[in-house]
This record gives sequence, structure tokens and C-alpha cells, in this order.
Amino acid sequence: MTTDQEEFLRTFHAAHPAVTARAMAHGRAEGGRSDYRILRDRVAACERVLDLGCGDGLLLELLAARDGGAPRELAGLDLSAEELALARRRPGVGRADLRVGRAQQLPFQEGWFDGCVSHMALMLMGEAEQVAAELARVLEPGGTLAAVLGGGAAGGEACELFLRLAKPLFLAVPEERRVPRLGDRRLRTAEGFDEVFRPAGFGPVEWETVRIDLTGPPEQVWRTVAAYYDAGPLDASVLAELRARFEAESVALALPDGRIPCGMRLHVATARR
Repeated sequence: MTTDQEEFLRTFHAAHPAVTARAMAHGRAEGGRSDYRILRDRVAACERVLDLGCGDGLLLELLAARDGGAPRELAGLDLSAEELALARRRPGVGRADLRVGRAQQLPFQEGWFDGCVSHMALMLMGEAEQVAAELARVLEPGGTLAAVLGGGAAGGEACELFLRLAKPLFLAVPEERRVPRLGDRRLRTAEGFDEVFRPAGFGPVEWETVRIDLTGPPEQVWRTVAAYYDAGPLDASVLAELRARFEAESVALALPDGRIPCGMRLHVATARR
């Protein structure tokens, strides 16, 4: 059964495929790794990996580009057929098992995977206990689950400016067009994550909070901040006005080279079956 939340996500990503990768792929944590590469490294020893909410396949491409050894067996699941169409075009991803589907009803056999990754998707999913049960079912004992979860803006920079300008516009959207409540807030804290996943058979979560530097040229930073789901229901004219105001006010934030400072806090959660 598709929920209202899932229907919103499906519609949003049909209209804006690859929005998450465009917003975040250029970001870097301390040490120079992107959050996608951080996830890839958490399952470095795994041979059969599921990307849950795989989007346009950027993380699958990184997982496929393995140095030495036999190629990984990869699978990806997403609500959006449009995102999966982009994923199939990525180097090394064409042979992956890509399917449209729900995390609450995974179309894979029991114990097939020894690793699962999820980038900015797990915390958007409803029926969290059912998702945890399904992941426990398809992961073999000892298998690794690694997820990047949103943690909010970091620092008084572009994200804060965008939200200050945008929140009144979000609130002005008629009730019937607003973004439905997405996901389960428990999955944004270590305690809540354990509350959901430990009863399903996972060990205690390893929880790390990292700051991702998304500083870039004004156009790139706009793509990052405009990826908020709440911007989806805004009329095109309202969004254009918001962009003009954001670009005008972000000039005061600009670095000497013209780039706009932007940062985001993310949580990296790792748990073993």
C-alpha cells in the first residue's frame, strides 16, 4: 500500500530526478571525503550490497568501482522509476538489480545481502519498525547497515539564510498542498535508532555526527538549499522570487573568491545484524 508520504516522494522525484546528488555530491567532510564515500567505506568488506533509496545511483556507482577482487553484487531499491532510469546509465550500475519498491516490503530473499547502505532516505520512511524488520530479514547475520541521516544546517550560513526567507512561504502554501510529515523522527537520534532497530535484531548503533562543507558558487549553493522538500509545492513564480532574494542577500556572506559558505550536519549510523 502506497502512503500519502510515499506518493509525495514519488511525485517530487519524478519532477526532480537526481536532486539529492546535485545538492550534495560536491560536499566534503573533514578529511576530504563526501558523505557518499563515507557510506561506501562503511561497507568496504561487503560483497552483496543493497542501496535502500538509491536515487540516481551515485552511491551504487562508487560501490561498483571496486579496486581488485571480484565485482560486488549490487541491488538498488527506490520509489522513483525516473531516478532508477538515471541510475542505469551510470558506469558499473547497469548490471545491478534495480527495482521500484517499498522498504516496508523488500522484494529480495532472506539473508541475501551482507551489507546495506542508505543515503538521506531511511529517515524519510514510515512504518520504521517494518523497515527494520525487512532489513533484518534480507541481511545475513553479521551483515552491516550503514545510513547517512539528515542532521540540519551547520553554522550561520546559506542554509539558515534560505530557511529564514523560505519558511513564511512554506507556511503560506494551502494546507492541502503542503508536504506531508515524512518519516520517523526517532531515526535522527542514536537513542531513537536503537529503539527501532534493536528489537528487530540489530546490535547497538555506532553513531557519528559529521559536518559536510557544501560551500560553492552561488548557483551551486542555490541547488543545495532549494532541494528542501518543502520547496516542492511552491509556485514557480514564488520560487523564482525566493531565489532572487536569496541570491541578493547571500552576497553579504560571500568569501573573497565569490563562493557562498554553506554547511550541513549529517549523522552516520552503522549497525550490525
